[in-house]
Amino acid sequence: MSFIHGDGLQDVIITGENGTIDGQGDVWWNMWRQRTLLFTRPNLVEFVNSRGIIISNVIFRNSPFWNIHPVYSRNVVIRYVTILAPLDSPNTDGIDPDSSSNVCIEDSYISTGDDLVAVKSGWDEYGIAYGRPSSDITIRRITGSSPFSGIAVGSETSGGVKNVLVENINLYNMGVGIHIKTNIGRGGFIKNITVTDVYMENVRKGIKIAGDVGDHPDESFNPNALPVVYGITLKSIWGENVQQPGSIQGLKNSPFTGICLSNINLHGVPGPRSSPWKCSDVSGSALLVSPWPCSELTSPHQTGSCSDHF
Repeated sequence: MSFIHGDGLQDVIITGENGTIDGQGDVWWNMWRQRTLLFTRPNLVEFVNSRGIIISNVIFRNSPFWNIHPVYSRNVVIRYVTILAPLDSPNTDGIDPDSSSNVCIEDSYISTGDDLVAVKSGWDEYGIAYGRPSSDITIRRITGSSPFSGIAVGSETSGGVKNVLVENINLYNMGVGIHIKTNIGRGGFIKNITVTDVYMENVRKGIKIAGDVGDHPDESFNPNALPVVYGITLKSIWGENVQQPGSIQGLKNSPFTGICLSNINLHGVPGPRSSPWKCSDVSGSALLVSPWPCSELTSPHQTGSCSDHF
């Protein structure tokens, strides 16, 4: 049970004059590290099957697990929040909208031990069976740092994720700047994702789109349930001290298509030339991208798949 939990609620506001909700998660983190946990760890705030939720002007600290988790919910606004946890704290994602729609996350600072924001929609055969996508989600004006991802989609996307807009993001001291991730057995889809106006600094990898990320809840997943990834637009992204610009690696039997990159500059660290992009099982276009990405992404005049996005 999450610290603040609601199921089937309507019109709920959690707000304050930047007061603090402290999950005192180190007790849980230590049990997890020592493998002595008998149960899963709780979120700090979780709303299930709810609508009309506003969370604003609160500091969330030290969640045992994910911080804010709206699941099977709609019409959710999260703004002016600060979310903090040690960089080595396990699974302390900031905000994870999960099988939810009409969600706005904005004007917040997040520094945790895992993804700052991760859009999800169910895990393998369970998410496929439930079949509820995450859709119509806006993430904007977020600043933060983490050893994992800044803005992520996945890897649990079995119900599908569509119509996500990410804009005006500032990332510092990150593992991966923008991470779109799924895996075999997930099924589902990731489509119509737009990321624009991102600044990142001191980042291990700038952009990662991958079909081999994340584990499985059990051995009953269907290895033939392949995700479909198409219509991913990344533009106006600037990076400094980026060790590796990016990788886009789809699945052999389900290539990622309609990957559109434009106006992207990811500057490497000083010294020897940084490593190049890595691509496989992907198609799309690139325009004004430095360092130049892989040959699988053609210039836009050679393909029409991205012409509407440049």
